[in-house]
Amino acid sequence: MKKSYISLLIIASLGLGMTSCEDRLDIAKHGNMGGQEAFYKTDEEADQALTSLYVSFRSNYYNWFFLKNLLSDDVWCGGGSRGDNAEMEKLNEYTFGTDHSMVQTEYTNLYGIIYKANLIIDQVSPNTDNMKRDIAEAYFFRAWANFELVTLWGTAPVVDHLLQPNEYRPGNSNQEILWTNVENDLKKAINAGVLPSKKDVNDRETGIRITEETAEAYLGKTYLFESKYSEAAQMFEKVIQSGKYALYTGEYDQLLHAINNNCCENILEAQLRNDSEQAWNQMTMLYLMQGWRTDKLLYSGQASTEIATGTYGFMNPRKSLYDAFVVEEGKDGYRLNSTLRTYDQMKAYGISIMPGAYLYGNEGYFMWKTRPLKADCIMDAPYFQALQYSDMRVMRYAEVLLMAAEANLQAGNQSKALDYVNQIRKRAKLTPLSTVTLLTIKNEKRLELCMESVRYQDLVRWGDAKEALGKQGEQIPSLTANGIQWNYKNDTYGYQERNKLLPIPLKETELNPNISQNEGWK
Repeated sequence: MKKSYISLLIIASLGLGMTSCEDRLDIAKHGNMGGQEAFYKTDEEADQALTSLYVSFRSNYYNWFFLKNLLSDDVWCGGGSRGDNAEMEKLNEYTFGTDHSMVQTEYTNLYGIIYKANLIIDQVSPNTDNMKRDIAEAYFFRAWANFELVTLWGTAPVVDHLLQPNEYRPGNSNQEILWTNVENDLKKAINAGVLPSKKDVNDRETGIRITEETAEAYLGKTYLFESKYSEAAQMFEKVIQSGKYALYTGEYDQLLHAINNNCCENILEAQLRNDSEQAWNQMTMLYLMQGWRTDKLLYSGQASTEIATGTYGFMNPRKSLYDAFVVEEGKDGYRLNSTLRTYDQMKAYGISIMPGAYLYGNEGYFMWKTRPLKADCIMDAPYFQALQYSDMRVMRYAEVLLMAAEANLQAGNQSKALDYVNQIRKRAKLTPLSTVTLLTIKNEKRLELCMESVRYQDLVRWGDAKEALGKQGEQIPSLTANGIQWNYKNDTYGYQERNKLLPIPLKETELNPNISQNEGWK
């Protein structure tokens, strides 16, 4: 069969695997499966479509998470050695081009989510409350995907319906149109009146799916990114005053682990389950990649009983992140020591570097709040640790409070801004502030949400990206038992003006004559 090349947007619009060779191979059909026009007629069929949408949302998380965190100044790429994952290194060092595979994958995945949302929006009739809820959730996910497209690519095409053959090559949109689409879809989701609210702050069941407050939180975030501060503050206030979410007050270093799936703080998360029969169906490389480089470490004592080995050592914290913590709360800070650990602390815990080994892309610091725990594993597989069931966090209530603080400060309500920042600080066991500035909020947000897929887009919208990321990738460290070595250097590196937007993937510009590349990219 002659190989054909199809535009990424055509794939996103048609869905993978919808073209069949059955007729040509003369294989007998078993029953009449029908087409789109015969499906989406019952609650069960609508739910099946929505389930597929949720699966796409979850499947996208790995690429979404690494893309955005590697572009930030929180982490080094890491891995086993130089070149262990060249695509990730290029992101982290700003040496990537228009053909970068992870940029292309995320672009495609977001349109895949939009396609599945459009199937529900266009094909499901709102004949029952169940169908109405499915449609409202589809509007939310279409808005969520477009939020990522507008903040990362800026000029990505709008696909607000199931495309017809003559529409398969849409041209660029612009930020104003994309933002309008995000706003409108979130308002439709909220105003449908069918999204539920949690029964109370401790309800772990209702929040498995999209709640009204989840949609409101994202509409607030949308307004904030558009600099509509009063509207953003009002929307965040609805979420806060609902009383359905709260800061988790248990041990902070357990917040992002399986024990706290769907806890009081989680606004949006991709779901995993502690189900041994379905373990490999929900396999994810997410936690395997983040976990420490265990083939170069020795484990003893407490570490040997608690830590899940067999992980790969990507995403190591930078010294600049550690130093930012120390400035705010000192070396003994509760939140600091619940978030990061120094190599000396790791040795005290029972972990040390093997003789003669080194940890590439490591400046002497280790992420602690996402450490790989045996307690998070569906099955402890030290040969390939990909069977964890910690839900994949997308938004926490802490982010809502910090966004509300920023929106209120910018709208002239300093007292509320101060209150919301101090709620975060109280949980971090820090002294309350008597005044608040935008810089205060920026610093708190970095510390509270480090390595949670938030900072890169914030740096760009604040206009801080060039200063924070301009020298990223100049030199790369390695940690040895005798200290830090800087053995790797780049001639070109760092955030430049063109990085305000990611490039439209090369394959898309090659196959779609109606789309133009973003400024500064070739």
